Amino acid sequence: MSGYAASGIARVVVGVSGSLGSVTALRRATALARSLGAELWPVLAWEPPGGDPAARRTPVADVLVEDWQRLARQRLASVLEEIFGGDAPGVPMHAVVVRGAPGPALVATADREDDLLVVGAGRRGLQRAFSGRVPRHCLAHAVCPVLAVPPSPLESQLLSVHRRNIWHLRMDMRGL
Repeated sequence: MSGYAASGIARVVVGVSGSLGSVTALRRATALARSLGAELWPVLAWEPPGGDPAARRTPVADVLVEDWQRLARQRLASVLEEIFGGDAPGVPMHAVVVRGAPGPALVATADREDDLLVVGAGRRGLQRAFSGRVPRHCLAHAVCPVLAVPPSPLESQLLSVHRRNIWHLRMDMRGL
């Protein structure tokens, strides 16, 4: 019996931006796709700088849109190369670049009841007030199950080091 027949999940759709949260979500989605016998669909959503209204007002919008689309494809390929290296992820994969805001683009891609949508849950602490828009949109609008993956512990440690660097705070070197 295949994983699909046992789980009812045919595709694991995951939002990928290159952020630590999206990389954590991609790793979790890959493991889930493997265990469920499902296809992996990494999705990078992009919007023109300034949004679609600004892009329409630009005289050379068509040329710029092609460049932005190409850059989005390169970014997705770069993230997948960084995560998987030259190896295949061990499951059938269909990488997708979608023009649009991340939340609506992910919901539009994961449009089947037998999909599983995986998103990074955002940051903890003070940044929480300014993050979480994409997971909230997906949870509210998706027709399929949504898994919001919490940040990895490494992300919290990196944010702590980053804050120390910004504020020029001394690090406790005793633990090194």
